[in-house]
Amino acid sequence: MKKTASTHTPVASTLGQECVLAACAAAILSFIALAYCARHGMLLLYGDAVAHLHIARRLSDSLYPGFRQLGSVWLPLPHLLIYPFARSMEFWQSGLAGAPPSMLAYVLGVAGVYRLARVALGGAASFLAALFYAANPSLLYLQCTAMTEPIFLAEIIWAAVFVTEHGRATLQPPTAARERILRNTLMGAALVLFAAVFTRYDGWIVAALAWCVLAWNTWKSGAWRGRSGGAFLLCTAILLAAPAGWLAYNAKQFGDPLDFMRGPYSAKAIDARTSAHGAGHYPGWHNMPVALLYFAKAAELDATDRWVADLLMLASLAGTALALRARRGVAGAFLLLWLPLPFYMYSVAYGSVPIFLPRWYPHGWYNTRYGMELLPAFALSLGWLAAAALARVKQRTPQFVAPAVAAIALLFVVNDVVLIRERPLVLGEAYVNSHTRIPFETELAHALSALPPAGLILMYTSDHVGAVQQAGIPLVRTVNDSDWLLWRKALKDPAHSASYVVGLDGDAVAAAVQAHGEGLTLLNVICSTGQPCARIYKSTVPRTF
Repeated sequence: MKKTASTHTPVASTLGQECVLAACAAAILSFIALAYCARHGMLLLYGDAVAHLHIARRLSDSLYPGFRQLGSVWLPLPHLLIYPFARSMEFWQSGLAGAPPSMLAYVLGVAGVYRLARVALGGAASFLAALFYAANPSLLYLQCTAMTEPIFLAEIIWAAVFVTEHGRATLQPPTAARERILRNTLMGAALVLFAAVFTRYDGWIVAALAWCVLAWNTWKSGAWRGRSGGAFLLCTAILLAAPAGWLAYNAKQFGDPLDFMRGPYSAKAIDARTSAHGAGHYPGWHNMPVALLYFAKAAELDATDRWVADLLMLASLAGTALALRARRGVAGAFLLLWLPLPFYMYSVAYGSVPIFLPRWYPHGWYNTRYGMELLPAFALSLGWLAAAALARVKQRTPQFVAPAVAAIALLFVVNDVVLIRERPLVLGEAYVNSHTRIPFETELAHALSALPPAGLILMYTSDHVGAVQQAGIPLVRTVNDSDWLLWRKALKDPAHSASYVVGLDGDAVAAAVQAHGEGLTLLNVICSTGQPCARIYKSTVPRTF
């Protein structure tokens, strides 16, 4: 790596001001997107968004509130961030509770992309990189919801920022200012990566790779001998404590430190149940090349129209190659931003994580949003490619630089307009998969609202808690599967455990009613196309627990 600094690097104060401007512009886009999505009832289309809100809500609204309500499969940070907003019944019902953390992450992500590009490229190319990221319709939609992608994207972007700035600082002569930058970037990276570890499991691999880059730069430059050596040790301790803490939590709460990997709600268990029901194995199962194709195609279609999807990937690879050839201290950043490609290639092949695309077999919509994790890599790579093109224009016809920037920006905007007109892939998945769920939950919510406002309700809430949410019923009134010991006891005697019992065909409550239905009277049956029938019973015997 050459020990040279880019001539494009602005002074710290100017860079900070530019990042603030980028963040302000992103905030305006964020609120416009929220207003549109909220007005058109789009905040709760994803079942996972409903489930994330459910977990955040039950931290305080449940028969046994507390940290155990965080569960074991999904990592806890997004739910802890949503929790203050989910305490409001109105915000929980509308889905607005999930928006503030995601919106803030979106704004920080845009500022991070701009900063990451700005330290090595000119302002025009940095603007184009940030524009490609910020104006992506799928990201603008997800940042209005309780989905975890915007939060994780911001974390991986800022991890790349801190790793890059740490690496560039190690190339400078030893001074007090350099030591301060090294300490600050190490602590910034540690905190961002700590958050990433508690956001998505991809973050565990990102944290490990980022630590390797930080360790290499620290060792190669001899920075470990200075005061920043202690900061590196503290960074290491923080990154070790994060996964260790989650393993300890699972061991204490669920008796198995790897419950999130092999427990009843893990991806592996879900895949096993699906295969057992005759669904068979999905494309890419134990096939790395096919898994790579499905993830790469999802990433392309999340970012651009299908007619130019392959061109986007080729252009991004070309931009990455130019960046690595330029040797401006960004190799570590590109390693982190492209990491989702091998991670999901392995996860699809061997981690029971299928991706279904509407145009490829089996012509479904599932986990298409995972491709969003390559959006920062696309943005930074295209920014680098744009910088090379603008440098060529400046060299030959300087008067056409501004029109060239405007033309590239217009091309990006046209791409997003086309995506919006054809409906973004991520939004399409949300609509398709909610097509039968939301009408069913709405009907069930009407039936639940008609019940008296007192008395416990026994119900399995992992699948259709949206009905309870729409009905505005506090979770403290429900005996559900998140309180495992009480739940198991209630299933052995439904009539004595709650005033009302809601069983959905095939779930644990329906099986319990079938086996122990004494003292229950059927009140209502709700059936909907594509969904199980729900049966609401009233207990005719007094509660005993």
